[in-house]
Amino acid sequence: MNILVTGAWREAKNYIPNIEASGHKVCFLQNEKESIPCDKNLVEGIIGNGIFLSHSIESFPNLRYIQLTSAGYDRVPIDYISAKNIKIFNARGVYDTPISEMVLTGVLCLYKKVGTFFANKNKHTWEKQRSLPEICGKNVTILGCGSIGTKCAQKFKAFGAEITGVDIRKIDDPVYDHVYFLENADEALINADIVVVTLPLTDSTKWFINKERIEIMKPGCVLVNVSRGEIVKTDDLIAALKGKLAGAVLDVFENEPLEENSPLWDMENVFITPHNSFIGEGNKKRLADLIVSNLNKEG
Repeated sequence: MNILVTGAWREAKNYIPNIEASGHKVCFLQNEKESIPCDKNLVEGIIGNGIFLSHSIESFPNLRYIQLTSAGYDRVPIDYISAKNIKIFNARGVYDTPISEMVLTGVLCLYKKVGTFFANKNKHTWEKQRSLPEICGKNVTILGCGSIGTKCAQKFKAFGAEITGVDIRKIDDPVYDHVYFLENADEALINADIVVVTLPLTDSTKWFINKERIEIMKPGCVLVNVSRGEIVKTDDLIAALKGKLAGAVLDVFENEPLEENSPLWDMENVFITPHNSFIGEGNKKRLADLIVSNLNKEG
């Protein structure tokens, strides 16, 4: 197969010799925004991420295989891909561990007032905090029960939380104590102490978390978003963080990087990371193993 490999796979150059040794012909493109350095008519497979944001997928008439380096499908024309029967694979399972660890870290930082303790340490101030919530016994509602959401569920379950799963498909995993279809998400949100958003971004999930849904949640609920920023309506979230919600753990935002003048920066009840939750020391090997495995199956 003639494969276009892009720099979205950062370790690509270390694996290209092995890919070529298995019979594939590789064309390498470092920056996906640059011109394609080979004949598009010959490209049968692409390993990349946002390449179709700069190059029309229609310009690859013989494309039959796509491997994404991301978990999300929001950067590819999925309807065209389905219509043309192009096989597509995402990076399922690659980023579950670091993202779930960051989700748990963020919630614990808010619950255990880690920011306050660090501030007091810097001031050499000995001040006990008499109100520290526990995860044990709380209801954690996972919106989007794919591999990332389920890994988050496992982490919280280990802390003694009650887990509710919400998804577009039927959920059959014992880690979830309660399950709902996405169309019935409001019923799940009523009981949530912690809401973790790992939904894919689609037309139906854009601004899924808005003023109306936040009003359904318990007072003092914590919202976590590690999916896509556009799933949460920022203005509604900011308003809710001034009273309704106890806090938020945010790794993604409607506009990235987050604007310097965003009120979120100065809110003590918000834990912010710069779209960084997917970073982990095991990612390189997990991604390479996945790419090579999928390529061998299709080769």
